[in-house]
Amino acid sequence: MRSFFLGDNPVDAGEATITGELYRHMARVLRLKQGAEVELVDGEGRRHSGVIEEVGPKSLTVRIEATAAAPVAEAGLRITLYQGLPKGDKLDLILQKCTELGIAEVVTFDAARSVVKLRGEKTAGKLTRFEKIVQEAARQCGRSSAPQVAIGGSLKEVLRDAPHTVKLLLWEGEEKTTLRECLERYQAPESVAIVVGPEGGLTSEEVAAALACGFTPVTLGKRILRTETAGLALVSILQFHWGDLG
Repeated sequence: MRSFFLGDNPVDAGEATITGELYRHMARVLRLKQGAEVELVDGEGRRHSGVIEEVGPKSLTVRIEATAAAPVAEAGLRITLYQGLPKGDKLDLILQKCTELGIAEVVTFDAARSVVKLRGEKTAGKLTRFEKIVQEAARQCGRSSAPQVAIGGSLKEVLRDAPHTVKLLLWEGEEKTTLRECLERYQAPESVAIVVGPEGGLTSEEVAAALACGFTPVTLGKRILRTETAGLALVSILQFHWGDLG
């Protein structure tokens, strides 16, 4: 049985009406027909099992036969990646792979050196696209829920209320404190926040803002990683050391 995230598609009176991108994926790409059994996951994590009742030119209808309660929140280390907006489609890769690695949240910010800026009318459309990326990645890797995605303003703004137990700033300008040293300071923290800059890195003002919010700058030693690699590498290390990877 194929599983799909409902997104904005409603479930009402025992039926789900599927339109838009999800409809195109189910009807045009996968060519699902009347009678096909599917599972639909809503925004609260409830799983609706049903059968496609009708496939129209712009929508399809699923008759819901059973609904399972939303699962308990995923156990384990909760990691938030604060990612400076990169160029091109690099963020797509970051979102997809971070989802596979079990991240809880990705928050983008307009770094001073970000070529791309997301403000105003651009935000809503981009956020919808980013949510679709993590939902599809979660479905493919068998996660019970997709990570949260948020589009923020400046680094100072997004870090203001960061509540995490461990706060790490991946910064090429740090020469003393290694990631290994930071890992040895804590035993099984509940949550970790990571800051990764865009191409060109963070400015001294942004580093100062992160320090003021309680973040610890760390170095990976000789390794200078691209922005689309740095977060993924650090999430992998944290999941191995404190999380459920391996």
